Amino acid sequence: MSDDDENDGRRSWPATAAATAGQATDEADAAAGLSTAPVEGADEPAAGGGSFGGAREPGTRGAAAWFGRELTGWARWFWRQLTSMRVALILLFLLALASIPGSLIPQDDVDSLLADDFRANNPGLSDVYERLQLFDVYSSVWFSAIYLLLFISLIGCIVPRTWQFVGQLRGRPPRAPRRLTRMPAYTTWRTDTAPEDVVGAAGKLLKRKRFRTDRGEDAAGAVHVAAEKGYLREAGNLAFHLALIVMLVAFAVGRLYYSEGGKLVVQDQGFSNVLPQYDDYESGTLFDVNDLEPFGFRLDAFHADFSRERVDLGTPTEFRADITYWDAEGNETPAEVEVNDPLHVGDSRVRLLGHGYAPVVTVTDAEGNVAFSGAVPFIPQDNGLTSTGVIKVSDYVGPDGERDQLGFQGFFNPTYAIDEVRGPHSTFPEPDLPVLTLNAFHGDLGINSGLPQNVYQLDTTNMEQLEDGTGDLFRFDLLPGESIDLPEGRGTLTFERFDQWASFQITTKAGNEWALGGALAAVAGLAASLLLQRRRLWVRARTDADGRTVVEMASLGRTESAKIPAELAALAAALTHGAPVLPDGGPDSDPGTGPGGGPDAAGDGDGSGDDRRAGSPPDDSADRPDEPAESAAAEGARS
Repeated sequence: MSDDDENDGRRSWPATAAATAGQATDEADAAAGLSTAPVEGADEPAAGGGSFGGAREPGTRGAAAWFGRELTGWARWFWRQLTSMRVALILLFLLALASIPGSLIPQDDVDSLLADDFRANNPGLSDVYERLQLFDVYSSVWFSAIYLLLFISLIGCIVPRTWQFVGQLRGRPPRAPRRLTRMPAYTTWRTDTAPEDVVGAAGKLLKRKRFRTDRGEDAAGAVHVAAEKGYLREAGNLAFHLALIVMLVAFAVGRLYYSEGGKLVVQDQGFSNVLPQYDDYESGTLFDVNDLEPFGFRLDAFHADFSRERVDLGTPTEFRADITYWDAEGNETPAEVEVNDPLHVGDSRVRLLGHGYAPVVTVTDAEGNVAFSGAVPFIPQDNGLTSTGVIKVSDYVGPDGERDQLGFQGFFNPTYAIDEVRGPHSTFPEPDLPVLTLNAFHGDLGINSGLPQNVYQLDTTNMEQLEDGTGDLFRFDLLPGESIDLPEGRGTLTFERFDQWASFQITTKAGNEWALGGALAAVAGLAASLLLQRRRLWVRARTDADGRTVVEMASLGRTESAKIPAELAALAAALTHGAPVLPDGGPDSDPGTGPGGGPDAAGDGDGSGDDRRAGSPPDDSADRPDEPAESAAAEGARS
């Protein structure tokens, strides 16, 4: 503290306020450039009237000029708000909230049948959902608006900060502030080492610690070295936001250039990757079906095992499909596909989704000719694989010699059981007692109407159920290898055996690698921005009136951290090996240099009148009782 600021060891209120303002100014100047965040409050409307245009001059030209200034000012204000970090976080939060309805409400582009069923069961609520586009959340106007605003916000936030950060990397660390005692972490001592040697040793020490350094000279003739470290913190921050943009672009490209379809394949049957072969198919707006990967595969065998332990009864322990796939040249390759281990063929992925049973049935007509023979997939309904399905016989001749059609619907139960509540059902998913239970109909199947029809459902609108000889409805149970005669001499039905089937999902998506890279970069950038500390450090050496060298060290971080004083103490202790502390180097020897004796970390301070540790901020509250306990730089760093 200088003599001008002292008055019998006390300060008047104006002097204290001036010192506090000076400290805040010094620390603000020293902290300038520690962050590339935009200054809040810039381009705000002027006080009084909220106008950016200022005074409005008379006449048409004045009105046009005022309107132009006003429009430009509001546009700049809106752009600054949109590109602020606060708005970007709000938009990111809104995007997460907007994704919730897409997970809870059936989506048309994911499962149209489930969405139609929801509409049928909830007609009133469905009308509201339709108006709000909740059945197509991810392609809705409001979701797209949030997505695009977030995209623009991130770009507008990152571009100027990137250029500013590049400028900081190309620049030099700022020169030492006039009063280092006003920094949050500070220490000082005296030595007989020359100032140039002290600064030279400090520069070498800081470079070994990976600081960027720059030497300079003050107006009073003191030499100093300025150092800065922790640039990766801001680089990590920018990398995190750039990674978010990469992920947004990857997701957008993935939705535009993707194809996805499902196929149920019975054992010993095959699939070719062409559009007519799919059971269901959808693609992005910009995907061309001619770009489907040319390949195919055959299901050779399916392996499914289930636990028989009481606690985990029925829990699947193995799902594996053995397939043989071929490429465009016809080269065949055996492969295995499991639930979490898809097959990669070019840009396509073949994933295993489900499993079930397909009874092999043969139907003969009234003339003894085979009217139908083949495997019919039945769809599981519960964990015991109680499966429902239909058999449609369209090419059939009845007992009167006329063309007719037959339809059968019922259950296939791998482990058969029956009760009054559930009727026929399966108690275990493995085929311990496989039974086929069917009802029989004859009439018009409706397959010649030209309208699409679900192959797993039987439309009995124009059909009549067969009756047995006693007048009861005709219903029967068959074990593998058994046959039954149809009523009125309509032929026979034989349950030959049962095969297994597996359902596959074939997807082609663009941008997956970019999305993964963006996610990894986002994690790395976030870790760097949270764990690293951007800080500055100054070492000043000057000669006092006694011809001794006064060494001052101070440090300032972007955010408040206990590591800043600890690092300063360690560096001061290391520097004292080349600039030893004089025995009389305590605070009483030169009050004008600010408080602080030899650094305790070095172990050679004299402890005369000041017990502060090296690297701690100066405690001159006795001289300045009205100053706040916390420094302005620490307060500004948190903001």
